[in-house]
Amino acid sequence: MKVRRLDQAKQTERRIVSPDGNWESTRMLLKDDNMGFSFHITTIYQGADFQMHYQNHLESVYCISGEGEVETLDDGKVYPIGPGTLYILDRHDKHILRAFKEMTMACVFNPPLNGKEVHNAEGAYELDAEALEG
Repeated sequence: MKVRRLDQAKQTERRIVSPDGNWESTRMLLKDDNMGFSFHITTIYQGADFQMHYQNHLESVYCISGEGEVETLDDGKVYPIGPGTLYILDRHDKHILRAFKEMTMACVFNPPLNGKEVHNAEGAYELDAEALEG
């Protein structure tokens, strides 16, 4: 069994801050944990407005706190996000995430991330991204 605390994990290299300044993510569970998925607590900063397209991963996102919206680009639908909302990117959906108030999200990725991933030019995570050390 493994036990991790968010406050402790935030003090390690498990905390990744996006180069574009839109978010930070503490990767609580990663590929090397051998669970078949990864689990992250991600903060989307207020005012963030950015496009993502997870071509290599499926993701589900549960909003713990904050307020925003997600827009699916294939159909132009806009979905409000608030505490208690789960959105599921089950079709590698190209989308825009907007944070009106800072949002805390619990995110699950399949296949699992290695740990150091940040979005590429397409808004995706690479499958072969470098793993965290230790």
